[in-house]
Amino acid sequence: MKKPWSGRFKQSTDTLMEEFSASISFDQRLYAYDIAGSIAHCQMLAKCKIISQTDSKKIIGGLKRILKEFESGKFKCDDRLEDIHMNIECRLTKLVGSVGGKLHTARSRNDQVCLDIRLYLRNEGQEVVKLITALAKTLLEVASKHTDTIIPGFTHMQQAQPILLAHHLLAYIEMLVRDQERMQDTLKRINIMPLGSAALAGTGFPIDRKYVAKLLNFPKISHNSIDAVSDRDFSIEFCSTVAILMMHLSRFCEEIVLWSSSEFDWLELSDSYTTGSSIMPQKKNPDAAELIRGKSARTYGNLMSLLTLMKSLPLAYNKDLQEDKEPIFDTVDTAKISLLIFNRMIKSARFKKIPLHRVDISGFLTATDMADYLAEKGVPFRLAHEITGQTVAYCIKNKKNLENITFKELKNISSKFGKDIFEYITLFSSVQRKNVYGGTAKNQVEVQIARLKKKLNN
Repeated sequence: MKKPWSGRFKQSTDTLMEEFSASISFDQRLYAYDIAGSIAHCQMLAKCKIISQTDSKKIIGGLKRILKEFESGKFKCDDRLEDIHMNIECRLTKLVGSVGGKLHTARSRNDQVCLDIRLYLRNEGQEVVKLITALAKTLLEVASKHTDTIIPGFTHMQQAQPILLAHHLLAYIEMLVRDQERMQDTLKRINIMPLGSAALAGTGFPIDRKYVAKLLNFPKISHNSIDAVSDRDFSIEFCSTVAILMMHLSRFCEEIVLWSSSEFDWLELSDSYTTGSSIMPQKKNPDAAELIRGKSARTYGNLMSLLTLMKSLPLAYNKDLQEDKEPIFDTVDTAKISLLIFNRMIKSARFKKIPLHRVDISGFLTATDMADYLAEKGVPFRLAHEITGQTVAYCIKNKKNLENITFKELKNISSKFGKDIFEYITLFSSVQRKNVYGGTAKNQVEVQIARLKKKLNN
């Protein structure tokens, strides 16, 4: 089959080389974006009188027919034509004759593929934003039901202080909101129209780039033709944004794995998002959470693949850039399915009522509150910290905890303790005293829930 660049060559391409250089197996998913870009380009060529209106109508009619063939599953891609661009152009020429060859006037596959990727990522980025928002709303619904549920907060995976479950869940919603904002910000740099840059130097034809941008709903056009065709930092940024999102999902999944274990027993996952064991009949494994946690590694790998791909490329276009698409496609697919599964998994999960005696397994969750109590009595905080540490050491030695140590024992440790100390160091009192903006007190958590509801519904 004749290549678009065959005029320069005397020998045909080696068959193995054709297979090696072909990208149609994966870039065919860009067909709709390639056709949309081609239609806009063709409209512009006619507007600028570079081709006739008659030719333009023929070409656009052919492109629309090709789009229907793709959507109906009738279009058969030919590996010998390398990529989606040449497959569409070849089919177009068969449909409308040699006039189809006029479509490529004033453009190159270099700026054409950049346009396709930007259109693709713009669309998929908007979808990812919607999925992030949907997940955040689901978590907000769950959090709203647990403004009275006290759990231990952890640092270093050791019980630290009592918090509300709602407060813990809101932390992840805050992460998702930032992920949403990051993606929206990334879309600003994706949403730039490169067509008209041609191979690298621009074109000598009197084209109207702003008209094409308007047709394709791009608010900006690229400023430098070399940068436009050789740049992929918008793709890297997209993959970076998704990698951060997947890191947040992975962290949450790690906690879901822990919380659904018999050791924690805080959460029961639906059978629909768990699996059993081929040998142990009693098992109920949190596979959905584990798979999302594992798939975060794919997005990290894709990001590193793109960074490595780009790090030594001289300007402008190089064939290496063909290798950018599979990491991009995989990142999009991984992000979307992970967000969908996570949403369904958490929506169908059930948080269990945790008895207070199981919340504070160590018996010392309110130790910080004891130190605060002493500080309020005028004891310098560092000394209050030391006295509380001595109290904890005493309890450990005598197999007691802060709930059953006697007032007499406390007075022997420090004369600053009053009988009101026992009201101060209950789990409920500890939570309610964190009444600072952003704190875990119930009314502060309700303030954050109201704020996030408003934000996510705008």
